Amino acid sequence: MELSDKFKPRDIEGPLYEKWEAEGCFQPPAEGEGSGKTFTVMIPPPNVTGVLHMGHALNGTIQDIVVRHRRKSGFDTLWVPGTDHAGIATQAVVEKKLYAEQQKTREDLGREAFLERIWDWKEEHGNIILKQFRSLGCSCDWTRTKFTMDEDLSRAVRKAFAELWQRGLIYRGARLVNWDCVLQTAVSDDEIEYVQRKGKLWHLRYPLVDDPETHLVVATTRPETMLGDTGVAVHPDDERYRPLVGKKVRLPFVDREIPIVADDSVDPEYGSGAVKITPGHDPADYERGQRHGLPIINILEKDGKLNDNGGPFAGKSREAVRKELVAQLDEMGLLGEVEDIVHNVSTSDRSKSPIEPLVSEQWFVKMQELAAPAIGALQEGVLNFRPERWGKVYLHWLENVQDWCISRQLWWGHRIPVWYDEDDVAVASVEELEIGAPHPKTGKPIVRQDPDVLDTWASSWLWPIATLGWPEQGAADLARFYPTQFLSTASEIIYLWVARMVMAGYAFMPEDMGEDRNPFSTCYIHATVLDGKGKRMSKSAGNGIDPLDLIEKHGADAVRYSLILLTKEGQDVRLAEDRIDQGKRFCNKVWNAARFVMMNLAGERSDAPSTRFEDRWILSRLARAIAEVSDDLDAYRFNDAATKLYRFFWNDFCDWYVELSKPRLTGDDEASARDARATLVRVLTDSLGLLHPFTPYLTEALWEALHETLRQEASSMLCTSPWPTGEGLALDEGAESEMDTVQDLLGCVRRVRALTMAPERKRLPVTVNVARDDVRATLESQAEIVKALGHVGELVIASDAPQPAMSAVAVAGPIEAYVVLGEGVDFAKLKTVLQGRAEKIGKSLLGTEKKLQNQGFLAKADPELIEAERARLEELKLEKELLERNVASF
Repeated sequence: MELSDKFKPRDIEGPLYEKWEAEGCFQPPAEGEGSGKTFTVMIPPPNVTGVLHMGHALNGTIQDIVVRHRRKSGFDTLWVPGTDHAGIATQAVVEKKLYAEQQKTREDLGREAFLERIWDWKEEHGNIILKQFRSLGCSCDWTRTKFTMDEDLSRAVRKAFAELWQRGLIYRGARLVNWDCVLQTAVSDDEIEYVQRKGKLWHLRYPLVDDPETHLVVATTRPETMLGDTGVAVHPDDERYRPLVGKKVRLPFVDREIPIVADDSVDPEYGSGAVKITPGHDPADYERGQRHGLPIINILEKDGKLNDNGGPFAGKSREAVRKELVAQLDEMGLLGEVEDIVHNVSTSDRSKSPIEPLVSEQWFVKMQELAAPAIGALQEGVLNFRPERWGKVYLHWLENVQDWCISRQLWWGHRIPVWYDEDDVAVASVEELEIGAPHPKTGKPIVRQDPDVLDTWASSWLWPIATLGWPEQGAADLARFYPTQFLSTASEIIYLWVARMVMAGYAFMPEDMGEDRNPFSTCYIHATVLDGKGKRMSKSAGNGIDPLDLIEKHGADAVRYSLILLTKEGQDVRLAEDRIDQGKRFCNKVWNAARFVMMNLAGERSDAPSTRFEDRWILSRLARAIAEVSDDLDAYRFNDAATKLYRFFWNDFCDWYVELSKPRLTGDDEASARDARATLVRVLTDSLGLLHPFTPYLTEALWEALHETLRQEASSMLCTSPWPTGEGLALDEGAESEMDTVQDLLGCVRRVRALTMAPERKRLPVTVNVARDDVRATLESQAEIVKALGHVGELVIASDAPQPAMSAVAVAGPIEAYVVLGEGVDFAKLKTVLQGRAEKIGKSLLGTEKKLQNQGFLAKADPELIEAERARLEELKLEKELLERNVASF
């Protein structure tokens, strides 16, 4: 089969993906037809509103590498795809669209009609991101695609709620919650971002009830909340305020008398040392209010405007009230110092609006009982994090877990499965209960269902079990594919999602499963993809890179391989578009090497293992690559595996073996040609298998072309063919050691050519001094290879020969090589050039040494950058030494 002279990804990607799907390559074999060893991966379900970004591209690549490797390694492999209904995000998108097109709100439509609109939108737009995962080459079992609002998953959500209800772990109560006034819903602590903003610290003067001319000064960043104050707190040891404890102050505007209390939580050094207590609008004040029995006064409506408790400011927005209230306090002589400060403002990660702590009736899950086995899973080694440090984040959250507010004041989502009779007696049910039907407990007619929906995470925490069939009895996929083995996700959802999935596994799977209730044995926390300057990518910053654009321009394989080469475990990725060139060049190299092999297969190939030096060497290097890459992929060391493959294929195979094979393929020694052809085929075949998880399209196309060239019918597509095992190969330490020696000498010759700017292909005489007999014997036996690859004329191998005239020297280990430059070289001029270069290198050397002695640089720089500087330092030292030695010899 004749391959095009260039690798053209767009010509092969679409047809190959269709062929993989048509042949069922991504589906595990039916029960009883496979190996019986299962390996399961659950895709972190992206929001149904989402589009592919670089984080998705990296995580999709990582998961696909794992899945393709395990599939080829003989596991019955399942990768379950799907999307999350993303309650707040999806409802916001459709509400915005509705208003833009019809100037209507969801209230104008009503709940049922609005939900129909969302379902219509989901059907039209909701699978875009999954199609984009296909373009990346992800080999998910699309026949098992799930959506968190599918009927079977919805039933699982109702079942989980009902079970927790029966166990007494769900309750409804008035609690201080995080309230998003824009979206008008509660949000959890884990859905808050803390944004640093400029603000002010206002000092307010509250008059004492028994002495109105005396004022107690309190400091606050939110003066409008004073209207909800029910007390003032001071530290019990603060001598300034000790006489005032037990007295009262009068609250301006609402004329409320509130007590002064002593509380250990007050910082005497902050502000005035006295803090207003607003239990209805501040978490710390809520706790203080509980300790001192203070009432809770809510001054806000759900939209952020003040209610009747706001006195003269009722009906106005928080922002307007703040401005007016401060102005009036100033006029009344009740405003003290105003400080400019920078502070963290809690912000909704959805609407980006400031969070308002608000007392509200909500549904909660008691978490401590659920957290205990999840803590044990990590401590007992049932669950492992990669990198290991993320386990501390997981553990810290679980050990300090708070009750989970699971209700949201939205319409889109899993509606809370609680129904009420006319007396407001509540009941939870897995089955949908009809309005008017008898209440299961009281027998009275059901009059309503709870209007709230569940937090999105209250469905996605069931993802590993619900997608496999839970809670259905005897669910075949659940029995066969649970627990899963590998989860790759982002660090920011360790507690939002990862910890909760572990809790759900232990809470809902049968107790007799023991540690197999844990949903995944390895949680891999992938890197964050940053821009080239180390900043987070975002639309607002304009520094995002669209992976689909990169795929269109460079091909999916180039994007995948580049991302993995750039991603070292535990380090974030700095990505600029030009860094995709590394993967692109590598893909082109593989394509061109494969073309060379296939263009030179006319003729017979040896059946017996070759005894020729270069064949033994490359097959030993192949055996080593297979063993090391297999170990790396088993241990999820993706960058290590990709880097070793890159070096093996580009350096060992292309730069060395292919060059060594060329004269043999065109020479008169047919036996040598047969051995070379057989070796080329073996190395290319196994290399395609090793590279396939990283570059699936490229390798699948070449696999098909190779088998057509060999006039062989492949037993299967490369996607499902066995992983290379190294059968028939063995490490040959002798051959590898000999080749190291040959490469050292050729490296010396090439360094001299570069140093002296000698023509690359001009045949130059070389004299080599080697004290060691074994190294000298190797060079003597491989002299022809040295001459061919180094473009060497006469080669003299000695133990103590004098430096020839008109020569330059380079050293590698025990080898000292003199390359004779010959007539026509102006050595005086060359000496001046080399002296100048040595001085320049010396300055660079001092600069690099200074940088590596700078403690600030060592503390702040990425480890990758520090290692690169250390490697550069060693290179500069060697280059300077080489220059100085040659300057001295000239």
